[in-house]
Amino acid sequence: MTTRSGQGRGRTDPGLDAIMSERRRLIGLAYRLLGSLAEAEDAVQETYTRWYAMSRQQQDAIESPGAWLTTVASRICLNLLGSARARRETYVGDWIPEPLPERTGWISGRPDGAPADPADRVTLDESLSLAFLVVLESMTPAERVAFILHDVFRHPFAEVAEIVGRSPAACRQLASSARRRIRVARPSATPTAQRAGVVRAFMQAWEAKDIDALVRLLDPDAKATADGGGLAITFLEPIEGGEQIARAWIELARHRPDDMTFHERTVNGQPGLVAQQNGAIVTVFAFQIEGDRIQRIWVVRNPDKLRPWTAD
Repeated sequence: MTTRSGQGRGRTDPGLDAIMSERRRLIGLAYRLLGSLAEAEDAVQETYTRWYAMSRQQQDAIESPGAWLTTVASRICLNLLGSARARRETYVGDWIPEPLPERTGWISGRPDGAPADPADRVTLDESLSLAFLVVLESMTPAERVAFILHDVFRHPFAEVAEIVGRSPAACRQLASSARRRIRVARPSATPTAQRAGVVRAFMQAWEAKDIDALVRLLDPDAKATADGGGLAITFLEPIEGGEQIARAWIELARHRPDDMTFHERTVNGQPGLVAQQNGAIVTVFAFQIEGDRIQRIWVVRNPDKLRPWTAD
């Protein structure tokens, strides 16, 4: 933490400018670190609680409030990641990161109005995809924090080292290890419009109960994973194989309630689907697509994870 001497004479109140302007970026950071918007908001709230627990003199001694907030938020997330692993061992079924609806530009990681370098924009957008977040779940907490802070938010390894509690060289190795894992989750070069077309065709074939069309749209080695968290009915074990998934989806179509409708929506920046019933979104479907085939389907039915969708 960097400080300055003196009482901050002439500075505006950081509680009215620099401090609160960091909130969106902090939530964007914490969401990528934790995979949960609810936990991210809690982590950021705790960060601000610690800031306002300091005296004004202590606050004025901090040269960069934004850097201080980032350090504290990252350390809180690092601690939460350690305990999250234990909690998820008792989770009912598979744990999938919380999906985000389209209107989440505020989680881009940049303050409002801040110009974006094209390279940064690509990295930030990629880091929101559900495929990306799922791979992050396979990393150690230290790998995840080092990678997100350095590769996504462009913090130098010297700063990352202070947060993680390791040497810059060790943090460089952590990020390198994470980078190798993440390569497989990079978004497809398939244009967004083409991916959206695949999702639309999947929805139409599903509604028509056309198993042959579904099989053609699914990669032979496709995999479907669901997250109900014990709070909603869904399949507990992943379904592997395009034909097996197609048969399972046909079975779902046969038992679909009359008041349930499907809609194309953007899920974590990628083309996806939602199921709506009685005006409420009850399921979110995210896809990983390569060319004209679906490789992965993530089904989120845990109502606690659908909170960001309730205002749609």
